[in-house]
Amino acid sequence: MTVELAPPPPGRSAAADRAETRRRRVPYLLLAPGLVWLFIFYVIPLFQLLRMALTTGNLQAGYVFDWVWENFTQVFTTYQPQLLRSLVFALATTMITLLIAYPLAYAIAFRGGRYQSLFLLLLLMPLLFPFLMRTLAWRIILADQGVVVQTLQNIGLLPSNGRLLATGWAVVAGLVYNFLPFMALPIYVSLEKIDNRLIEAANDLYSTPFTAFRKVTLPLSMPGVISGSLLTMIPAAGDYVNVELLGNPQQAMMGNVVQNKFLNIIDYPAAAAISFTLMVAIVILVLVYVRSVGTEDLVA
Repeated sequence: MTVELAPPPPGRSAAADRAETRRRRVPYLLLAPGLVWLFIFYVIPLFQLLRMALTTGNLQAGYVFDWVWENFTQVFTTYQPQLLRSLVFALATTMITLLIAYPLAYAIAFRGGRYQSLFLLLLLMPLLFPFLMRTLAWRIILADQGVVVQTLQNIGLLPSNGRLLATGWAVVAGLVYNFLPFMALPIYVSLEKIDNRLIEAANDLYSTPFTAFRKVTLPLSMPGVISGSLLTMIPAAGDYVNVELLGNPQQAMMGNVVQNKFLNIIDYPAAAAISFTLMVAIVILVLVYVRSVGTEDLVA
């Protein structure tokens, strides 16, 4: 008894193979403009920044690339206080902004009702004004003869000769105010996407409101928290305007050092080394922060 095998399926035509190849190429073609943009405006400038940090010379005599690492060692010896202060101010700004922005975004997302658009407009309205103007407004608010200082002095929270302007508190307050929308908006987007049926299911399973928030709402909103933290921490670490207008030389951050090196001293190799080191420190800080909250997939 013989068994007849089924004939093999007919081979695919050359046209079908070409069509399949084109379909596979579509994602790469869509990514190509973004990759070219990143290569031209990120990879190449970053390479030039690192190359400049390893050179010697000056603007008049020219620069020589000779693998000099003294500019990097100077960052950790001469400018270590400014580096640490930048990271501390950035972390403090991120934490304070998060404590303010999360309840605000939660109220808009779940209690805003028909006024959600109005509340979002009010939240984003400060961004319609220039960054410099907003910082100068805080300079007036925190002035020695201003209402805030006098009120704190009257209730005993500030000595009679105390002040807020030209202190680290003023710098952090300016950073928090300027970057609050960048924290609140991503959190609002994450909260607004949460399916209310999940919270209702938690309530049906006899969860308390706090347990439902801790087990359902907070984990689902973590992508917004991480995004807002990154949008706040990174620019806050490199800021120099708030220190310039609200602080004093004792509160100088790395952004002020880079500005001075680039514009006043004209020491491009040292400025490049400081900028590159600050960027690496921020990346490490961000990775540690992201992994500490258990959202590694966002940066994988």
